[in-house]
Amino acid sequence: MSTFLHRLGAMAHRRPWIFLLVWLLAFGGAIGIAATSDVHISSSLTIDGTPSQDVRDNLARELPAAGGGQGSLVFTVPEAEELTDGGRASAIGEAAKDITELPFVVDKSAATADAPESPEAQKKAKQAQQDSPRPLLVDGSPVPGVMVSADGSVAMLQMQLTAPIDELPDGSADQIVTTAQDAVADTGLNVLPSDSLDSMHPPIGGHEAIGLGIALLVLLLTLGSLRAASLPLLTALTGVGIGIGGAFALSSSITLTTATPALALMIGLAVGIDYALFIVNRQRHFIIVDGLSAPEATARALATAGSAVVFAGTTVVIALAGLTVIGIGFLTTMALVAAATVALAVLIALTLLPALLGFAGEGICSTRARARGVSGRHSDRKGPARRWARGVTGRPWLAVAGVVVILGVAAIPALSMDLGMPTGAQDAEQSTSRQSYDATTRGFGEGFNAPLMVVAHSADGTPLDQARIGAVAQGLQQTDSVASASLTGADPDHTLAVFTVIPEQGPTDERTAQLVTDLRDPAAAVSTQAGVSLGVTGLTAINLDITDRLSEALPQYIAIIVGLSLLLLLLIFRSIIIPLKATAGFLLSIAATFGISTAVFQWGWLIGIVGLDNGGPLLSFLPIMVTGILYGLAMDYQVFLVSSMREAHTSGLAPRAAIIHGFEQASRVVTAAAIIMVSVFAAFIFSDDTMIKQFGFTLAIGVVIDAFLVRMTFIPALMSLLGRSVWWLPGWLDRILPSIDLEGEDFAHTPAPHPREVEATATAG
Repeated sequence: MSTFLHRLGAMAHRRPWIFLLVWLLAFGGAIGIAATSDVHISSSLTIDGTPSQDVRDNLARELPAAGGGQGSLVFTVPEAEELTDGGRASAIGEAAKDITELPFVVDKSAATADAPESPEAQKKAKQAQQDSPRPLLVDGSPVPGVMVSADGSVAMLQMQLTAPIDELPDGSADQIVTTAQDAVADTGLNVLPSDSLDSMHPPIGGHEAIGLGIALLVLLLTLGSLRAASLPLLTALTGVGIGIGGAFALSSSITLTTATPALALMIGLAVGIDYALFIVNRQRHFIIVDGLSAPEATARALATAGSAVVFAGTTVVIALAGLTVIGIGFLTTMALVAAATVALAVLIALTLLPALLGFAGEGICSTRARARGVSGRHSDRKGPARRWARGVTGRPWLAVAGVVVILGVAAIPALSMDLGMPTGAQDAEQSTSRQSYDATTRGFGEGFNAPLMVVAHSADGTPLDQARIGAVAQGLQQTDSVASASLTGADPDHTLAVFTVIPEQGPTDERTAQLVTDLRDPAAAVSTQAGVSLGVTGLTAINLDITDRLSEALPQYIAIIVGLSLLLLLLIFRSIIIPLKATAGFLLSIAATFGISTAVFQWGWLIGIVGLDNGGPLLSFLPIMVTGILYGLAMDYQVFLVSSMREAHTSGLAPRAAIIHGFEQASRVVTAAAIIMVSVFAAFIFSDDTMIKQFGFTLAIGVVIDAFLVRMTFIPALMSLLGRSVWWLPGWLDRILPSIDLEGEDFAHTPAPHPREVEATATAG
């Protein structure tokens, strides 16, 4: 592969216009198609085969009017005022009427017209109304679907949609909100949509510029010139532009959640900048230190650092693509979009970057940099990298024990990590979703933010008469953690009835999860006494099922990652110990990363630093995605650092001397790459989307831990402790393992060719 990359680099450097034109066409095409396509962002997540999704699918066939999505609007008034002041009740009633007339909203009165109502159900409903919410009355008549809080300060309009919100025409949620706002204009009412009706837009804004600004500063300090520093940024932006543009263009065919483009953007920028940095840094090294011409330096940079970039990118792609084995649709899409963006970053680093280096020519390094390189070529000056390496290898037991203790303590909160889907309770105070959540809790109780749809089927196929309907309603009402239960619909044959159950607690409370489990139990009293089978669906139940499925998949995925890590590192370093210690370090990294994220986002420690004020569960798919991403990045740093140490070892240096020399050679660029990656990830903490905040923070902390504590402290200290045994490999295994020249060592040590040979190589390519 190194020979091929050498020829590719020489050709791209000599004929840059060809490569530039190809990538410009790809970039323009992706952006153009995306700009002329309707970008569809999904606001909900589903997993086929879960109990809640099965109930939802069956309900859509058996009772279409109740099988769609749900949503609610909350109406609030200024402090010390009531909804009954100034014709506000009539305005809300008009809003409810206008919304019901929208083609994708079900008329609740029609949906329940055929539903038998038992005396027991009527009694329970009246009692529930006396306890807290009551129907909104206009001219003495209740407005269907609208409730008012006991203090008259909050009203809620609950609606049933003809289909899940993601399957409705684009703009349907906005149309509902706009219709309500028009109806209550000039009344002083505030209209707040629930999470399910909140408009979904790609959470990509100006905060990315913060990370890019820091990245540029680091590149300037590392590479020493604006011309060289601008190239990694340019290639990274090209890659994410094509990747995300392509994803947006395909959004009508694939399910894009709000997190998908943001995750692809942060990963694409981070690895795109880092991969280009490794190659440009190596090219400049060949020019400044080895005295090569720019064309030959570019070709050799691709043959050496380019080979490592191919491995690094392939590792990340494999780790992300491995998520497809979990069999969860939205997670597969998220992983494949991110993997495609990483693959683009690798291709661009191997083709567009050497072409841009061709345009830069010999000017990529200033005369002063060349002179400084020649004068410092044989310098024995001891820099901070050498001092650090000498320190951790001089006291290895202290370094190893210190890192293990620090990461072990940091990992403790992970033992109580709760997973779930974010709710309005965790959003920023100024967001409409948070205001809606708080108003609902204040007016009706937190359980109204977690409604459940309970579907009762007749166990023997006979119609559900009033007595059995009443028995189901009464049984639901008497179930622990149920605040209220009401009949909302029935099929024409009365073999199926649908109830809305309001829990006493919120959507992420453990007691709500237990309530769902209890209702699904075939031996539950409500099922046996009324002769029915119960199914539970609704957004809260769907989110709970997603969390359960992802929690079950996480250990399997970690096992896959561990096995992959051991195999790849065994092939690369031809050592038994190196893969074991590298994998152990990775497990320490993710444990500590999840522990810190749990302490911040769940326990609320220093939560203000991420712009939030309420704690809650970690995003249910965050651990499994972060595990895959951090694994790929950890292997990058492992390879770049340890391969330099291995090279020094094979050249004859003593074990400790090889560690110090290799660390000194590779740590500067790895440190710069890690700082850039942390900056890019941390910039997404400023996003308004809670999911993106969690991803940005967790990935940033993960890179800090893995790069600086594990790869640059724990690993060299442990290698120093083990001495020569760290490179031990059984003879029989050494004979059967293929030889992999990861960084093109043959090219790195080959004397510089004559310029005419470089020209001939490029022409032959």
